[in-house]
Amino acid sequence: MGAFRTPTREAWEAAARKALKDRPLEELTRRDPDGLAIALLYTADDGGEALCAPRAADADGRAWDLRMTVEADSPAEANAEALADLQNGAASLLLSGAVLADPDPLVAALQGVALELAPVGLGAGLDGPDAANALAVAAKGAPRARLMFHMDPLSAFAVCGGAPRPIAEHLTLAANTAARHAGAYPEADFFLASGQVVHEAGGSNAQELGFAAASALAYLKAGVEAGLPLERAARGLWLGLTVDAVYFDALAKVRALRRIWAGLTAPLGLTLPARIEARSSRRMLAARDPWPNLLRLTAAGFAGAVGGAEAIVLEGFTRAAGRPDAFARRQARNTQLVLMEEAHLGRVDDPAAGSWFLDARSRDLAAAGWAEFRRIEAEGGLAASLLAGAFQARVAEARAALETAHAGGGQPLVGVTRFIDPEPRPAPVVPLPTLPAPLGQIAPLSPLPLVAGLEEAAR
Repeated sequence: MGAFRTPTREAWEAAARKALKDRPLEELTRRDPDGLAIALLYTADDGGEALCAPRAADADGRAWDLRMTVEADSPAEANAEALADLQNGAASLLLSGAVLADPDPLVAALQGVALELAPVGLGAGLDGPDAANALAVAAKGAPRARLMFHMDPLSAFAVCGGAPRPIAEHLTLAANTAARHAGAYPEADFFLASGQVVHEAGGSNAQELGFAAASALAYLKAGVEAGLPLERAARGLWLGLTVDAVYFDALAKVRALRRIWAGLTAPLGLTLPARIEARSSRRMLAARDPWPNLLRLTAAGFAGAVGGAEAIVLEGFTRAAGRPDAFARRQARNTQLVLMEEAHLGRVDDPAAGSWFLDARSRDLAAAGWAEFRRIEAEGGLAASLLAGAFQARVAEARAALETAHAGGGQPLVGVTRFIDPEPRPAPVVPLPTLPAPLGQIAPLSPLPLVAGLEEAAR
């Protein structure tokens, strides 16, 4: 057999022009909400030198940390869910709800959980310091306890549209809490610098990346001002992103955040690798017919795994309608277990490396996220930008464009706008508590129930 001919861009362009009947090739290039060009063909000239952004380390012998959320107000219910998760494949937990309000219910919720082996994180919003104190009590002074306070007052401030006290005081309180517990718990993590609230509000990838980077810088500054060494403040920080069913963009976004973190910390003299927690998107979930959500969540888990997130959180497929029941939680665990132990997605470090498209896309998103980060810092930092409403105004533009794109049918969704099941099989859920009204101090980054809203419109 003769050797295969090496195709050239010129040959492809000639074939493409013929297929387009001499319409311009530019019609094949689209632009994302950040204005970044996405071409139909990528070559070595586009990808540049292979980009390598692997995980810093494995998770106790596994490719990544399989992390589960526990949303409960009853200590007994929280404990049952926590133990079921840990006994069936989860490596760590994220707790939220009324169990975080006081040490006693939190101690009861964590009965039988070995905090030296299973990291436990918190999602307490503006009450993060109080919840951190409660978790410290529950750990009983064990120096090897792997506590994740996950304090993120800036995200809570943005979602709530304000705070009980000035946001600067909330930052100081969170940092002081971290400094107070750093000595007793040397393995503890303090802050979560996440862009999740931006994604859920309809923001773009670059806006999510810029928000996460600006949050990280704010928490590092606050930690140092509270007396933490810079290296300890950085070591106690997780970065957070959202992954959805647009898996190429999602995995490139995870890789981009790793580059942004390196660019942020190198001038500070730090060489600590990023630790990234990837959470599944809520705005992509359907409520009326939740079963196709299993496909979306699998795609999101794929993106987090291939993108190299250190921890992946997939919520239950019924989360748009309420708190997932035991079956939905089992599906969330098993989806990750299949991706990890049967698909072996963690066997290769950064499998996207060398893909001309994914390397170019990762670089483009990193540059766009860095530009948004610099824009936020030029506005005085994230807190100042939120107080002035500048950042929210940019997110509002991206949100409107996203809603328009979906309403026009340009992005079809299985089970929502295409192949709709007229009588979907019901899936049981536990009702969610009513969210408090925004405080009205700033324009809030309110969650956008994008897919659930499209379902209502279709009905």
